[in-house]
Amino acid sequence: MIETPQGELATGERSTRNRVARSILDHGPSTVADLAARLGLTQAAVRRHLDTLVTDGVVEAREQRVYGARTRGRPAKVFALTDCGRDAFDQSYDSLAADALRWIAQSAGGGEQGEAAVAAFARARMDAQAEAYRASVEAAAPEDRTEALARALTADGYAATAKSAPGPHSGEQLCQHHCPVAHVAGQFPQLCEAETEVFSRLLGTHVQRLATIAHGDGVCTTFIPRGAGTAPQSNSSASASTAGRNPA
Repeated sequence: MIETPQGELATGERSTRNRVARSILDHGPSTVADLAARLGLTQAAVRRHLDTLVTDGVVEAREQRVYGARTRGRPAKVFALTDCGRDAFDQSYDSLAADALRWIAQSAGGGEQGEAAVAAFARARMDAQAEAYRASVEAAAPEDRTEALARALTADGYAATAKSAPGPHSGEQLCQHHCPVAHVAGQFPQLCEAETEVFSRLLGTHVQRLATIAHGDGVCTTFIPRGAGTAPQSNSSASASTAGRNPA
């Protein structure tokens, strides 16, 4: 089938909208200026594509979340993927996974015993993933380990980045802009808690979870104090005061 000029134009528009949505997936909630700079588009073009994505329920506008001291002025508007928008990129088996975890909880007797069984599964799952990340983290210099972990997570589909943390406390933020199991983690927070424990072990320091996609935030954000740890830990313990915490 030969596309008419109008058809070719429509195809190009869809392709560009997909690029806009993909950029938000990879980099997290973004301003119009951020998207224009990354994609080489004018801000007017970005706004036009965002209007369509918002109408389609793929993207939503929200105020930019600020960690640490706020600056003067109105927070910038950012655009984040909705759950439907994430589903377009994520071919996970959420329903099957949730049913399996629910069965584990019920088979263990429900209540606290069931929650403990799900937590044990979550830790075993993350321990297996951690082994794939450990070599990359251990090979990096202490000051580069958060970045090394971010690269390993990105290879696993988490679109992770590492950056200096804003505010008065010295440290870094590990940001995961995508979570393949976000819907399931919303029902079973033990998955997020086990992940936080693994980050603590791999980085050799206590960490603090500031936000999670499963909790409704645009990005999973973990704070790592700078210079607090120098070597990955081999045991399964994490800081009891910070593992899995999501104060948002």
